[in-house]
Amino acid sequence: MRLTVAVCTYHRAEFLRQTLASLARQTFPRDQFEVLVIDNNSPDHTAAVVAEFASTPLAPRHILEQQQGLDYARNRAIAEARGDVILFADDDILARPDWLAQIFAPFASDACDRIGAVGGEVIPVFPDGLPPWVAEWHAPLAFRADAGPLPSRHSPMGANLAIPRAVFARVGVFHTTLDRAAGNYFSGGDSEMIRRIRAAGLEIWFAPAAAVRHQMPASRTTFRYAARHAFDSARSRTIDRAGQPGGRAYLATRWLANVLKTLGYAVVALLAICVLRTGDAKKSLVRAWRSCGYLYQIPRSLLGKI
Repeated sequence: MRLTVAVCTYHRAEFLRQTLASLARQTFPRDQFEVLVIDNNSPDHTAAVVAEFASTPLAPRHILEQQQGLDYARNRAIAEARGDVILFADDDILARPDWLAQIFAPFASDACDRIGAVGGEVIPVFPDGLPPWVAEWHAPLAFRADAGPLPSRHSPMGANLAIPRAVFARVGVFHTTLDRAAGNYFSGGDSEMIRRIRAAGLEIWFAPAAAVRHQMPASRTTFRYAARHAFDSARSRTIDRAGQPGGRAYLATRWLANVLKTLGYAVVALLAICVLRTGDAKKSLVRAWRSCGYLYQIPRSLLGKI
């Protein structure tokens, strides 16, 4: 079995350089894995960064995907991959030298082909500091202490997720309307894929030792970013739910509930401002904005719009 590491990237050349450097230090046999950099129309010097590693043993392949969106990039990786297992990695992760070995191990011992995906631990790190009011939304997954299957209520993150190529032939590729593209912060393609893999009767595993550090710069800890991410995440979840059996009826019942949530969180935020608890006010406003995302998308999904 061979492994393809697919790094989908957009406009983050300096983070990508660090990710590729950590891949160059892997202890996994070099002839047993390849690295693809799927460049989703980056306007910066991404291509030059990839070229820096061209003469090294890593020698990543630079592939330009012109259809904008994370899942278009992921699907291009599936089409280009030569490995039996495809490991999807964010362009801002830092990996320990044994990362590939740890995430590949469950597949190597899976004689019955019952494993449909393996997710590794994702540990957020904050090079520019972490404001206290957003801390509760950033924590390691910590699903289990050893490698093994996950219950249906848990899904690993797409930042560190390995899936056998044969699984895509069985369940299809990523849904291209559920993840981020230029202008939005959608985030649902990986969880929707996990659900399809489970529906096919395959297990989803978690490998805590296959850990990566996920860099979160200051731009991702602002109120503006948190509110926009909450709004768009709610939209992507609504689009996903609308496509499930009984989803449209369920969403119709949730619209009023989110009206009440929006009002409630807004009142809590106002009270927090009055007593000078600005961090609590920001958290409540982000939650209110998430409910606004549902209020915006539910009627659109019921009418068949995105």
